[in-house]
This record gives sequence, structure tokens and C-alpha cells, in this order.
Amino acid sequence: MKKIIILLLAAFFMNGCTDKFEEANKNPYQFSDESLQQDFNHIGSYYPSLLSDVMGLTNWKVQVSENLVSDSYADYLASPTPFAGGMNNTTYRITWKSFYWDQVYQFVMAPANQVIKIADAGKYDVFSSWAKLIRILGVSRLTTYHGPVIYSNYGSATQAGKYDSEPELYNKFFSELDEIQSVFAANKTYAGITRFDASYNGDVTKWAKLVNSMRLRLAIRISKVNPALAKAQGEKAISDPAGLIMSNDDNFNISNYGQTLALADVCFDWGDTRMSAGMESILVGLKDARITKFFQPATDNTLYSDHPSFPYKGIRNGALLVSKDDHTSFSMLNESFKTMKSRNYLAASEVYFNLAEAALRGWAGAGNAELNYENGVRLSFANWGASGVDAYLADSTSKPIDYNDPKSNGSVNDFISRSTVTVKWSESDSNELKLEKIITQKWIAGFFNSNEAWVDFRRTGYPQLATVYKNDSNADNGIVPVDQWIKRLPFVDAERTGNAAGIIDATSKLGGPDLITTRLWWDTGNANF
Repeated sequence: MKKIIILLLAAFFMNGCTDKFEEANKNPYQFSDESLQQDFNHIGSYYPSLLSDVMGLTNWKVQVSENLVSDSYADYLASPTPFAGGMNNTTYRITWKSFYWDQVYQFVMAPANQVIKIADAGKYDVFSSWAKLIRILGVSRLTTYHGPVIYSNYGSATQAGKYDSEPELYNKFFSELDEIQSVFAANKTYAGITRFDASYNGDVTKWAKLVNSMRLRLAIRISKVNPALAKAQGEKAISDPAGLIMSNDDNFNISNYGQTLALADVCFDWGDTRMSAGMESILVGLKDARITKFFQPATDNTLYSDHPSFPYKGIRNGALLVSKDDHTSFSMLNESFKTMKSRNYLAASEVYFNLAEAALRGWAGAGNAELNYENGVRLSFANWGASGVDAYLADSTSKPIDYNDPKSNGSVNDFISRSTVTVKWSESDSNELKLEKIITQKWIAGFFNSNEAWVDFRRTGYPQLATVYKNDSNADNGIVPVDQWIKRLPFVDAERTGNAAGIIDATSKLGGPDLITTRLWWDTGNANF
């Protein structure tokens, strides 16, 4: 009997211990799969890096993928440094062309596809749509560099290297924006993305405004090449009940996530970027107070003797540069760029300028072109904290000025302004002149987000910027005529060697040779009206 009792007690204690064994041996400092899913960390942790890589945080990557590409081609900033013996992207000798491509595919498309799979498997619809929107934010910029890109077939087991033509790509963007907006509309109060959203703090209704504002941006972009589709999509964006970004409080900014703005490193630490001559010509000529928010006065007071009340000096893009020291005393970025915590991707001012152009094109619901134009200017002044907007909008005489490079001999690097645009709106002006005013002000308002400014310049010819002084284009990548500008970047070398068949197909979809002189689909070269 005693033996039986001992055996029963042993069995009891063994069962009791094994029942609690798994719980007792859990690491109290380890997150369980259940807790990760409960807090959405298993999916939400992807988003900060996804968003940051839409525009990029790494200083040298931003320098070679944007500052020495679209910042130069949009004539926002110019380099005092004669990189590569003075022959590089800024003088049309193509030296850097793959870095934004690599960034989008490695750090946006690849992780976005992974997070979409996780989200779809767990039925996290908002997270899935959010990732799909971020893909569009990245690829809609990338296509403006090269034209056809890999999107619909990305990650395909059989056609992963197949490029979308630009018409296919924009149709895909629009259909995906439909799907994304449908999900956002059904989940207006969803709070699951809050901890991972440094832009809108998890407010789905603000992301829905971004969807419509992106649709409007893309519609305006294709308005000359496919007017019917552009009008339909633009009117859909305008009429959607979620609304558009029409207040600076709703501007879409991408956080630096605690890092210094990459452009600040390029300017202040490396001394490799300065104000452009185009910015000097237009901002000084129009007596634009935003110049004080964008730039610092030149450190050499002999540089601006032709306009001493505006102590700023820029460098001509594609300038003949002998020594870096010659131009480092020209205007740097404003000191505030050192402490900026985010970068703007799409602002209310752009939306109003797009609505102004839409009104010129007769799109339903676009409103009054003049009012939209003036609202765009006002919102830009307010966003940058500049004063004097009423007097600025009333100025019908100030015009862009000619440019002189005082560090060069004779007329080297100088130019006579092609633009004679003024600020004040006049209903008696032609639609062409009205468009020039709209795009010139959109260009100013979009400062340091140069991608769309470069798009508009190619698409409309505005603002009327100077050509490069030193044109080093050659037969390898295409010879740009002396009175013309670069149109695109060639496809990347890694694709030429690793996806040769894809490149052949992509080039056939480009509509011309894989050269920097070939216009993209929406850059028709035709009249604006």
C-alpha cells in the first residue's frame, strides 16, 4: 500500500510539472509570436525603413542618385566640385545612373512585397494597402529617371525581369490606387498602423488624401500624352469624398528617423552643393522672400554686386569648374536644413498648382485657375515661414535676371535669362503664359524635392531654365544638342548584363534608343495646349 501511494504521488507531481513546463521555461525577455502579432510588430516594423527609402537617408546615395541628377537637371542646386575631372552627370557625361534603381528595388520593392504577403496572409488589409501605396511612391519616381521599369512582374517566378511600358505602368498605378482607396475608405478609424507611421500618426483619412493627391499628380503628368485618361483620373481624384491635401497640416512628409538630412551633409560637411544660378535668376529677379528660407547669403560680398539687396549667389549647372575653392563661397543651404526632421514628398501647394493646371485644361471640379494659383503661392510662403506674399502676388513688373559668374573670365558660365515671367496673374494672358506662371511657382514651391520639378520642366518646358554651359554628352549615351537638355537616364548596367532580354524589350517599349536624348512617354515635345 505504501508503494502504491508513493507511485501515485510521483505521477501527480510529474503531471503537474509537465503541464507547466513550457510556461516555466519561456524566456521572459523574448517576444512571442502572439505578442508580436498582437502589437502588429511582425508587420509594422517594416514600414519606417520602407518609407525612408522612398527618398533615401544615406548621404552619399542621395548625393549620387538625386543631388547630382534631378537637383541639377531641375536647376535647384549646383555643385562647386569638378567631380570626375569636371565631366559627370551635371555636364551630361553619365557617371551615376543606378543608385536610385538599386535603392527602390532593394529597399522598397523587395521588403514591400514581403510585407504584403504577411499582411494578406493575416488579413491585415490596411497594412497591405499601405505597403502597396509605398511601392507606388517609390516606383512613380523611379520611372521618371528611366521610363519603362519592372513593376507588375516584380517577384514573378517566370517573368521577373519583364519591364512595364509607361502606359502599362500608369494604368497599373491608377488601378492599384482604386484598390488602396477602397480599403482606406472602409477603415477610416483603423488604429493598427499608428505606432509605425511617423508621417500621419496612423490617421488613415490623411493617407486617403495622399492617395487622391498622388492620383492627381500622375494625371497631370500624363495630361499631354493621354488627355482623356488624365482627365478621367484627375476628375476622380478631385471628386473623391476623401478629399485632397489642401492644408499644410496635411502635407505628406517622410521622417528622417533621427538622422541628419542627407542634403545637409552634402552641403555643410562636404561642401559639394550650393545654390543654383537658376534659383538666383528667378528668386532674386522676382524679389522672392522664400530665398531667405532656402539659402544663406554668399560669404564673399563681391559676388552679388549686381543685386546687393539680395546677397545670394548661385552656380550655373554644367558650369566650367576649375577648382572647388572657386565657388564654395557661393550660397549654401539655409542653416535650418541641419535640423530638419523630415522631407516633403507632396505638399498642399503642389495640389493647388495641379488644380490650377487642371482648370486650364477644363477638368470638372478643378475650380478657378487664378484662385488655385494664388492659394498655391500662399501655402508655399506659409509652409516656409516667408513673409510678404500679398505684395509678391501683386507684382506685375519684376522678372528673372541675367546671370554672371564673377569667378570666371569673360562670359564663361554666364547666361541671359530665357524667362521673362512675372508673378501677378492676369486673366487676359494666354493659357500658355498662365501655365508658365503656374509651373514656375510650382518649381519654386517644390524646392529640394526636385523629382517632380524635373518632370514638369521636361513635360512643359517651364520654368525657362538655362542650358548647361559645359556639355560633355557623347555617343555612348547620346549627344544632347547645345540648345537642349537631358531627357532621361539610361537603363542600369546591371540589367544590361543580368537581364539582357529584358533590356531589349524595355528599349522597344521606350519608343527610342536607350539614350539620354530619348523623351519619356509623357514628355511629348508637343505644344502644351
